[in-house]
Amino acid sequence: MIIFETAANLELWPRILPHYRNIRYLEQSSSRNVVVMAATRSGIPISWTSEQIIDRDRVEVRFHHLNAFTKGMRVIWTFQEVPAGVLVEIKHDLAFRVKILAPIADKIIGDFFIHYIANRTLRCMKSYVEANTNKITV
Repeated sequence: MIIFETAANLELWPRILPHYRNIRYLEQSSSRNVVVMAATRSGIPISWTSEQIIDRDRVEVRFHHLNAFTKGMRVIWTFQEVPAGVLVEIKHDLAFRVKILAPIADKIIGDFFIHYIANRTLRCMKSYVEANTNKITV
């Protein structure tokens, strides 16, 4: 599945996703990586360290954020073949550490940064993969 392999290949991301500045590997293997990811949101630079698990048996790419404001967040990319191609979904589980600030943090970190970047990532990745095949839906 081309979209799964594209999502799993973090080395490719800064070349195909204009909002990703760079990805630096701290640990690297075929199924588990620890990376420093750097992106921008409307010109605002952000970065975080994340563990990536590539699960080819379940056809999932999972991330666990290890630091920054999103520390502890779990992200799962799922890929489901459908008649029109492949449905790709990204789910974020962010339990903000300071409970009293969670409603504000969820709006700022969740809505303004996470959802914006994830949606842009999906749109750009879809465009990239569709240049090679026309069977992808997001």
